[in-house]
Amino acid sequence: MNIFVGSLPFKVEESELKEVFEEFGEVTSVKIITDRETGRSKGFGFIEMPDDEAAKKAIAEANGAELYGRTIVVNEAEEKKERSSGGFRSGNRPSGGGGGGYNRGGSGGGGYKR
Repeated sequence: MNIFVGSLPFKVEESELKEVFEEFGEVTSVKIITDRETGRSKGFGFIEMPDDEAAKKAIAEANGAELYGRTIVVNEAEEKKERSSGGFRSGNRPSGGGGGGYNRGGSGGGGYKR
């Protein structure tokens, strides 16, 4: 089972997080998510545990626990969702209809009006 762990102290390391969750059973992987540019922790991560019962016990008991003075949030991770189209992208777009962004006149569009 994949477990989400949030509100992590920025100084916690993957090895420490693994030790905490190994109290509940086998841990196959630990990943603290970091900022690509700075390498600094984003304050959340994921734990993979092969035994669902042990994982559920870990979620129940570790959720709300304190780690380095911070109360952590622990729950079952949701499957990664497919990114929807839109946002800031270039490439071939079907003609017709307006895009988002600043409305500078014309038809269609949306977003902020001047």
